[in-house]
Amino acid sequence: MALAIADHRISREDYLQGELASEIRHEYVAGNVYAMSGGTLNHQRVAGNFMRLAGNQLAGKPCFPTGSDFKLHVPLGAGEDAFYYPDGMIICVPVPGDALFTDSPSVILEVLSPNTRRIDEIQKYRDYITIPTLGTYILAETESPFLTLYRRDGAGFRRETLAGPDAILDLPEAGIAISLAELYQDVS
Repeated sequence: MALAIADHRISREDYLQGELASEIRHEYVAGNVYAMSGGTLNHQRVAGNFMRLAGNQLAGKPCFPTGSDFKLHVPLGAGEDAFYYPDGMIICVPVPGDALFTDSPSVILEVLSPNTRRIDEIQKYRDYITIPTLGTYILAETESPFLTLYRRDGAGFRRETLAGPDAILDLPEAGIAISLAELYQDVS
C-alpha cells in the first residue's frame, strides 16, 4: 500500500464497486483506500514462480492458487473490513468462478519490498492470523532465497525461517512442497 487516496472513509460496497471500474488496484482497510504500487521484476518472479509451481502440483486437486489480482477479505471486528491483494494464495475450499474475493485461504504469500515490508510484517500479519482457515503465512524476501513463515500451531502461530536454495517449503495444508531453488528461479 503506498498512498491513501482519500481523507474520508468509504463504505465496503463503494470500494467493491469502485474496484470493478478502476484501472489500478486498491486495498481497503477500515474504510480507507490505498493505491497499490508496482513491484520489481524479482518481486514478480517470486510471486509468479509460486503460482506456477503451486498450480502444477495442485492440478486436479481441490486446492488451487491465485495471484495478486484476486482479493482477500478479512473481517477486522467492530463492523470493519479489510480487502487485500496478496501476492499469492492457496485456497482449499470451493469458490464460485464469479467470486471477487475469498475469506478462506489456506496459504498466503507476500513478497517483501522496502515500501511494503512493515505493512506485511505488522498490519497484514495481525489481520491474516485471524483467518480461521489460514495454515501458513509466507513472507518472501525479494533478492535471495529466504522465507519467514508463520504456521498455525495449536491455538496460535509459530515463526520459522527457511534459507538457501536447498531448503524446501512444505505446505501440508495443500499437500505440496516447493524448493526454494525453484521458487527463486531466475531471480537476480
